Order: sequence, then C-alpha cells, then structure tokens
Amino acid sequence: MKFLKQKDGFLGYDANTKIKSKVVVVPFGLEKTVSYGGGTKNAPKEIIKASHQVELFDEELNKETFRRIGIKTLKPFKIESKIESAMTQIANVNEQIISQKLFPLVLGGEHSITSGSIRPFVKKFKSLYILHFDAHADLRDQYDGNRFSHATAIRRCLDFKNVKVISFGIRNLSKEEMNFYEKNKKKIKIFWASKKNKWKISEIRKIFKNKDVYITFDVDGFDSSLMPATGTPEPGGMFWSDVMPIIKNVCSVSNVVGADINELAPIKNFNSCNFLVAKLAYKIISYVFEFKSKYSSR
Repeated sequence: MKFLKQKDGFLGYDANTKIKSKVVVVPFGLEKTVSYGGGTKNAPKEIIKASHQVELFDEELNKETFRRIGIKTLKPFKIESKIESAMTQIANVNEQIISQKLFPLVLGGEHSITSGSIRPFVKKFKSLYILHFDAHADLRDQYDGNRFSHATAIRRCLDFKNVKVISFGIRNLSKEEMNFYEKNKKKIKIFWASKKNKWKISEIRKIFKNKDVYITFDVDGFDSSLMPATGTPEPGGMFWSDVMPIIKNVCSVSNVVGADINELAPIKNFNSCNFLVAKLAYKIISYVFEFKSKYSSR
C-alpha cells in the first residue's frame, strides 16, 4: 500500500509528529450508478482538503485525539471500471488493512461501496452489525437493472447471512423496500426519522452491546438544510446533535471495526458540507478509539 505524505493526508498534521498509526483512510471516489445529482467521485479529495481546517483538539474528549490514534491516508488509486470489480477491489484493500490490525475508514464515493467494504469483516466475525445512517433504506434488489447500485447498498449487505442492519434517519423508501423490511425484521431494525423524538439511547445501547459493528454513513441522512451537497438531499432528517450521541454510545458498548462515509457530492466554492464530513470522520475515529481499549482484537 502506498500512502500520501502526512501533510497531504487526512488532517494534514505535522509529519514530524511520531505516532504509530492505527487508522488508514481510504479515498474511494466511486461514481458508477448515481441516479440524480452527481459528483461523488470528487468527495474524497475535498474531504481530505477540508480536514486540514478541522481543529485537532476535541473539546468534548479534552484531547488531541489524533495523537493516540495516528492516521495514514492511502494514495488515490484507479478504481475498477466495472462495479462488481470495484466491490472486489475495495474488499481487498480493506482486507489488507485489517490483516495489519489497522482500522479502515473509507471515504466514498457512492453508497454501493459498503457491500464491498464489509466483506473482510463478514469473513472475520461470526456476526456483524451495521450501524447505518441514511435518508433511504437502500433495500431494493436492483435499480435501473443494476444489483450493485447505490439504491441497493444495504440489500447487498444483507445477502450475507451473518449481517444485521440497524438504520437511523430513514424517511424515503419504495413499496418494494417496505415489503422486504416487513419480511426481514429479524435482520433489519429501522429508527424512522419521523419518530426521532422517541429514539432512546438505552435501547440503542442494548442492541449494540458487545457486538462487532461496522458504521456506514450516507450523508443524505442529515437534513437537507445541513447537507445540500449530496445526490438526493431529503428534508426531515438528522442534525449533528442527533447523530453524535448515537455514534458515541455505540462505540462505548461495542467493538467498532471499520467505517465508511459516502454520498457527498461537493458543490464548488461551498465548503461547509465538505468540512462537516471531514469533522464527522474525525469524530467517528475519535469515539472508536476513545473506547477501543475495552475490546481486545478478535
């Protein structure tokens, strides 16, 4: 694996800072099946650029969390042209990363990346819980004739028998998806956006306690007023203060093993969304490693 120079990578902190890296950021700007707004191929570059403006000190955790984590960023590489091959490609990248006992954080790209990203974790763990933030259920079996579409991302994850999905913020799905959900409630739980004021942290902690967890965050899970820079912005979504307690509490009770953030479509000269995603990425890995010592590598 080839890495960017530290000053050019995620957070861009001083190259003279000697820290043993525990995290590998993977730029994977896949854009093959977008069906409305485009631009996800540019997201990793813009997220990394914005990350250089993120404060390294976390006032909540009262520390510069990167100092105890260490973050390396893969050099951007050519993504396979066929979607199935791209899925295998990201699966192989993540497999290399976890074979070195490192934590992969994939910056997409469209949401289709997730079913490829999780493959090495599906092989490694007896049961894998996916913490899924999204406006859409992504439970179609195919979309526009493609089984590996951004609209089928979670359905493809559920093809694996040992995967369960807990989704937050869903507020737009098809009749087909609702039918599939109704028939598969043993593998899928949805915290609907319309019932956000009734979500209970105690219930969330109980679901994830002592589980091996992968986080996938489609940024259109955020309300469209906060995140217009995505292919399908949706009103009625989540805000920063809704999301942070969920991620923090899941990290505190479970073994979070990897993550991806996807569906940012940067808008030229409009940097707030890029910055939001960069800060989200830093918060995710900060929470993961704040509690990581509780769980031995399995």
